Amino acid sequence: MAAAVKALNAKIRSNKYLDYFCSTHFWGPASNFGIPLAAVADMSKDPEIISGRMTLSLSLYSAVFMRYSLAVTPKNYLLFGCHFINCSSQIVQGYRFLNYWNFGGRELAEKGKEAAKAVELKGKEAASAVQEKAQQVVGK
Repeated sequence: MAAAVKALNAKIRSNKYLDYFCSTHFWGPASNFGIPLAAVADMSKDPEIISGRMTLSLSLYSAVFMRYSLAVTPKNYLLFGCHFINCSSQIVQGYRFLNYWNFGGRELAEKGKEAAKAVELKGKEAASAVQEKAQQVVGK
């Protein structure tokens, strides 16, 4: 059994693509890609739920590991790409956080919600008026 495992390992290591696919240089960044995917998905959510501290720490974490990915030998461009996407996403999230909490975005969002309620109310009034007219026409 040990000889079969050793032969399989030698076969994998002899092919540079399989060797890369079976290494931590591939699987580390591949498993880490969940963080930037979550950050990109969070960009469409309400900025009220963004944590400023977590956004800052994830931005710094990604910046450090972007540097690390180019400092190791051989350079790990997949890890660099993963952290570049995450750092960029976290910077956008940080902008959304600051805009919402510090630069008047919250007030604009509240005004927008009030305007949406007013439009909805006017729409309901118009719909009921149309329904009344339709009943009058059908009743005649």
